[in-house]
Amino acid sequence: MSEPVRTPPFAAFEWLLSGRYLRARRKEGFISVIAGFSFVGIMLGVATLIIVMAVMNGFRKELLDKILGLNGHILVQPLERPLTDWKEVADRINGADGIRLAAPVVDGQALGSSAFGASGVFVRGIRSADLNNLTSIAKNIKQGTLEGFDEGQGVAIGRRLADQLSLHAGDNITLVAPKGAVTPMGTTPRIKPYKVAAVFEIGMSEYDSTFVFMPLAEAQAYFNRNNDVTSIEVYTNNPDKIDVYRKAVTEVAGRPIFLVDWRQRNATFFNALQVERNVMFLILTLIVLVAALNIVSGLIMLVKDKGADIAILRTMGASQGSIMRIFLITGAAIGVVGTLVGFGVGLLVCMNIEAIRQFISWMTSTELFSPELYFLSKLPAEIDVGETSAVVIMALTLSFLATLYPSWRAARLDPVDALRYE
Repeated sequence: MSEPVRTPPFAAFEWLLSGRYLRARRKEGFISVIAGFSFVGIMLGVATLIIVMAVMNGFRKELLDKILGLNGHILVQPLERPLTDWKEVADRINGADGIRLAAPVVDGQALGSSAFGASGVFVRGIRSADLNNLTSIAKNIKQGTLEGFDEGQGVAIGRRLADQLSLHAGDNITLVAPKGAVTPMGTTPRIKPYKVAAVFEIGMSEYDSTFVFMPLAEAQAYFNRNNDVTSIEVYTNNPDKIDVYRKAVTEVAGRPIFLVDWRQRNATFFNALQVERNVMFLILTLIVLVAALNIVSGLIMLVKDKGADIAILRTMGASQGSIMRIFLITGAAIGVVGTLVGFGVGLLVCMNIEAIRQFISWMTSTELFSPELYFLSKLPAEIDVGETSAVVIMALTLSFLATLYPSWRAARLDPVDALRYE
């Protein structure tokens, strides 16, 4: 008499039975409903995690690009004496390795007004060559031109400020500075009209509604600077290597200076973003965890319902390992398919996030993602491969772990007891 042949793990009949259990008959409809909810829960959890993390990454990248595209990576400020030697210092910094641009600037606050309104503005005096090297400005001119910027008394203003004051290129904007000429009666405000030479749109509402760029020499005269500048904005080739560039700038400056880098200037803002990302990840992971627990409850009910089937399989020679693998495949299939579908839905939404936002805004007749509140003019999404992979692996792991206990229970079921009470 020949010995029975042992079937290998994950044999065809194990997959066949798992498929049969997933396609529940009418009397087992409640178990099928639980499996369906588990699938939908995992799908929504994975998709939501991918979408939210991509939007958070997009926020950080867009804000970083906008902020560092306008403000320097390193701010050089004078110590001991004013920056009257700003030309020489800027030239020396420009010659350092990894430095893309060193732009001397004169900064000041003023009131911008027209016949249609008034608004507080931030005036920055800058040389024409330096302004043209700021691609966030030079490549986003919507009206007018920057040609001959240093030669005249024209200014460049943001699109939102222009709309607020009803101004176009060629119109005049009146700037009022609190500190003007000194007279026997005290300091009087300085009031001077300037022609709007260009209108730019960066896409960050805070900058588009407040910044006014003025020729450097004119800004020195307007803010009573005695041939000196407020600071030097330094732009590097790689903001992530800022410590290396700080050392290089200090060495080549040739005078006492105080440095502030972009991390220090925006520490609170970006730290808040990082905390928000981490908290959102933990909260949304609970969706996947709840869906995994649904798999546990569904499989336990399936094991109780299939007690007689398990007993018959055991009496026919099926091993405990085979029984365990049958229910493991059944539960894992829900998790794997749900994760893959959620992954696809998440990617699809991320690639069309702005179109979806505009559609929902049109359907509800409301403005979602207000630029005044969120700073950016469109909803960004940046998919990080490592982060997305971590979400998928986490969902698959939770789905697999959820199947272990019910599968173990099924494998430990006593065939005699199961048939006795059937």
